[in-house]
Amino acid sequence: MNSLFSSPALTLAADSNKHINYRRDADNCLTQVFGAQLPAIETGFFNAHMTKECVVQPHWHTNASELVFVISGEIVTSVFNPFTQQLMTYRLTPGQVSSFPKGWFHWITVLSEHTHFLTIFDVPTPDVVYGSDFLKAIPPEVLNRAYCVDEQNYKQAVAPLQESVILGPPPGCVCGNNPPPVQGMQKHPHHSGHQAAASHPCPSHGQVYVHGYAGQLHNRYPYSN
Repeated sequence: MNSLFSSPALTLAADSNKHINYRRDADNCLTQVFGAQLPAIETGFFNAHMTKECVVQPHWHTNASELVFVISGEIVTSVFNPFTQQLMTYRLTPGQVSSFPKGWFHWITVLSEHTHFLTIFDVPTPDVVYGSDFLKAIPPEVLNRAYCVDEQNYKQAVAPLQESVILGPPPGCVCGNNPPPVQGMQKHPHHSGHQAAASHPCPSHGQVYVHGYAGQLHNRYPYSN
């Protein structure tokens, strides 16, 4: 028998609203329940509240597959299939889901205001590699040699990526104001009669844990807060 479940101190409940992973502003934030918050959990998750045209930045998980479940609003999930070399996109509304296999590069774009969705993992705590970290780490001379990318242009392009901007665009950004094209996206049929759940605002600033990764490897995965 698992000693965790036989312990008199066993806890089988947690409140994701009390554990903030990243907060962009009052209306865009990620809360969580992972192994650190609920040791008995086997499927950790992010609880996302976001507004129109915000993006969960491109990233991938080295140890987990992910299921996205929409509670209210509308989103587009995008994932790169490494076997077919195709970008797979799905437009989702309340009650609909899509999945990201382990190790596949993916991101989420929000199409409506007051959107609420869960990202559920098949492990208690996922590892993550953020696209912004990957882009910052590549030396410009390597991009130049590999792809003939101009070094100075690349330096300028990645200069705003001073830390992992998990929910983008970052505040003050003036280049991320257009929604993604929807031509060719797969829109699942939405069953009539479904009432979207109400979305709740993010916790107040005083409760917020801001992702502090700024190049220090020891703080890449802030799941223990």
